[in-house]
Amino acid sequence: MRITKEQFEILTYVEKYNGSEVSPYKIAKEIHCHETHVFRIIKETDSMGLIQIRDKEALQITRAGVKALEPYRVKRAVIMAAGFGSRMIPLTLNTPKPLIRVNGKMLIETLLDAVIAAEIPEIILVRGYLWEMFDCLLYKYPHIRFVQNPFFDEANNISSVYIVRDILKNAYVCEADLLLNNPKVIRKYEYETNYLGKYTESTDDWCFKVKDGIIQELSVGGRDCYQMYGISYWDEKEGEKIAHEIETVYHMPGGKERYWDEVSMRIFKDHHKINVRPCYEDDIIEIDTFDELKAVDPAYDV
Repeated sequence: MRITKEQFEILTYVEKYNGSEVSPYKIAKEIHCHETHVFRIIKETDSMGLIQIRDKEALQITRAGVKALEPYRVKRAVIMAAGFGSRMIPLTLNTPKPLIRVNGKMLIETLLDAVIAAEIPEIILVRGYLWEMFDCLLYKYPHIRFVQNPFFDEANNISSVYIVRDILKNAYVCEADLLLNNPKVIRKYEYETNYLGKYTESTDDWCFKVKDGIIQELSVGGRDCYQMYGISYWDEKEGEKIAHEIETVYHMPGGKERYWDEVSMRIFKDHHKINVRPCYEDDIIEIDTFDELKAVDPAYDV
């Protein structure tokens, strides 16, 4: 059964909180949708036999609902953790940036815990700089599969994705140095290819212009745009396309110096339909400098 994007959002929410009492306001806030739409979609999915409305606003997914979601199941998370993190010197002289502790927890743990909570079965971590130090993760996350990036010190992050380009279908691609305050941004199901972004009136960071929910342009700095976070999802069709394009760009003159995001949103942007998936302020914190780290964790401010 083919479902609409709005129906998908309701179903994934109900599947996550199955049988719990919920309010349309709470659902609308989490899925970035208006309450009136939430009422309508709940009635639609109930009439289709995908959910059941029980007493006191308790919603329960049916077997048919679970079956309808199955084609959208995320199969794996690919985590890029090969870089040096030069802007975090002196900490990164002896420790890869994703392994730096923030408020007592390694940065990468916030991502890995979210992936596991979402029941994503496969985790691939691409490592390079001080690669052997990532072995410590196996005590808590024994099913991680490591992939070595021998080009990390001579190419940009496109090299990490180039190495795993054949497994990008139905997969998250995530930067390893993000602090996830809201693990719910990693989900068990995804409807379509998307990048996480936070709407902002202005930013000096990487961002994209969006029209009708579709990313139109990637830039550094902008107004009335979405600040880009390094978490994206690639469905089967788009994942297959991007794999071929990454190989093409990587072998182009100057291709190794590219960021991997430029492949789909600049060089081959007319070949893709990539949606923005909105998130909220503080769902994700990017820590790029030592000063930003001190602002988040006062223990470093000594």
